[in-house]
Amino acid sequence: MDNTGLSDRLRRLTHPLLLPMARFLGRLGFTPNMLSLIGMGAYVLAAFVLAAGHPLLCAAILIIFGPLDVLDGTLARDSGQESDYGAFLDATLDRYEEFFIYAGLLYYMLNGLGKGPLSALLVLSALSGSFFVSYTRAKAEALGFECSVGILTRFERIVLFILAIVTGWIDPLLAVIALLSFVTTFQRMAVVAKQARKHEG
Repeated sequence: MDNTGLSDRLRRLTHPLLLPMARFLGRLGFTPNMLSLIGMGAYVLAAFVLAAGHPLLCAAILIIFGPLDVLDGTLARDSGQESDYGAFLDATLDRYEEFFIYAGLLYYMLNGLGKGPLSALLVLSALSGSFFVSYTRAKAEALGFECSVGILTRFERIVLFILAIVTGWIDPLLAVIALLSFVTTFQRMAVVAKQARKHEG
């Protein structure tokens, strides 16, 4: 049984398509770290666009530039430019990207849609849940455990975020992101606990 997250499985399935794109960007002179930074800039732009009250344009930016989250790693592996710093930079920028789009969403909800404290709490819960999911994997792998399982990884969170701002079902889908993020965190805690017991045994 494949216990890896959906985003990891999608990377494997789409690799034949992503590899030529990554090589093309490499021939244009882009490095993996440059792609990571461009992706970060796109998320910041998307956040400001959303805060200004343009959810459809925000969604379009995320859809267009979202693949850079995968292409940077694909280019690094294919070109032999993988490095510990590159992996660190990519993971750090991923967290900033999520922070900015949720901050943009919070501003849009409070000032553009006239939402109240409950909506703000849902934004905080979704963002916190997303960070917990990422932290548990990073900490587990730093300790030598395998921890790519989970019902809601970064890919699914971004898809649900886009659906939320496009459909206007923001509060319900934020609740789904928050709930499933915390479920994923506990899934990863359970998997690591099982591995730890096996190692100690």
